[in-house]
Amino acid sequence: MTVGQGDIPLDELISLRKKLHQHAELSGNELQTWAILREFILMHAPSGNLIDVGKTGLAAIFESGKDGPVILFRADTDALPIAEEEDFPNASTNGNVSHKCGHDGHSTILCGMACMLQKHKPSAGKIVLLFQPAEETGKGALEMLADPLFDNLNPDFVFALHNLPGYDEGTIIIKKEQFASASKGMIIKLKGKECHAAYPENGINPARAFTEIIQSIEILPEYSESFDNFILTTIVHASLGKPAFGMAAGEAVIMTTLRSYDNHNMQRLVHECRLIAEEKAKEHGLKLSIEWCDEFDETFNHPEAIDIIEKAAIINHERIFHLPYPFRWSEDFGNYTADFTGAMFGLGAGKDCPALHTEKYDFPDAIIATGVTMFYGIAEQILSVR
Repeated sequence: MTVGQGDIPLDELISLRKKLHQHAELSGNELQTWAILREFILMHAPSGNLIDVGKTGLAAIFESGKDGPVILFRADTDALPIAEEEDFPNASTNGNVSHKCGHDGHSTILCGMACMLQKHKPSAGKIVLLFQPAEETGKGALEMLADPLFDNLNPDFVFALHNLPGYDEGTIIIKKEQFASASKGMIIKLKGKECHAAYPENGINPARAFTEIIQSIEILPEYSESFDNFILTTIVHASLGKPAFGMAAGEAVIMTTLRSYDNHNMQRLVHECRLIAEEKAKEHGLKLSIEWCDEFDETFNHPEAIDIIEKAAIINHERIFHLPYPFRWSEDFGNYTADFTGAMFGLGAGKDCPALHTEKYDFPDAIIATGVTMFYGIAEQILSVR
């Protein structure tokens, strides 16, 4: 049965989205968010079997009672450490934490899908709605995949969406293969020897290595021949010594974000940046340590899954935009498509919608219904041929 937007309890979903926005929580701390989502599903979609996944993840499983494919839809639930103005609509009550990536909207769309499945259960197999924490740090998907739930489910397909400012409201943005970039946070720590600023010859100052490493990493995308696709290096933080005129620096820290469209170029980029740091540290007699954080693989979209998304969009009479290049930003949904057939698609948030990860951004409620009907349409496409 094809479900139209008139079947969606939009008023209740908008209220839920605002409530989630008001209770924004950082990665790994989504306890209140978990409780709000659980309460909503118990009230509006009680036929879903609720299972806790990891520390703050939640899965709602809708069974058909018949053999068939297992289809998983994922939404992220965490927020960002960005302060929100007090007069912002439905402002976050948690200081310096707000939903500036739209995960409140993504979770709301998945709750809308739960409402649809309460009215129209799957005709075969089962549908899993996964509310995943900690996407922003790249840890959430790995935590979900490590849960025994996935050993038991073994989904045939996995899907997710991400709202995208800068595109017409409700447009479906698709791309086969690489959709979003791989990225890694690199922390380079240099240790020399502090001394009195009047006697710098008695110390080992990392200043020269510090500047040379920064310069070498910054120009790497322009001058290296080791790469066959897009790469990007961005210095995000750097510190040298102490703010004291009487002391010559003895320590330095450089933080850089590495990006590439695909995993194999990321491996090369990591190797070259590590070599730069090692060579400069050795040249200047410094101790070196390197740490990695916020690690994301490429988000790879399987062609079969993209074809399903496109057919659902056509049947729903949605506008489609074929993305020519992967996005530079990263998404941990790639951890799912590394193991299971699936894809992520974009949902236009409006050309005038403020950019993600900025103070003025707010998820546009006008696209909730489109997200719900797209998810339901995807499930219909799979079940109609299986």
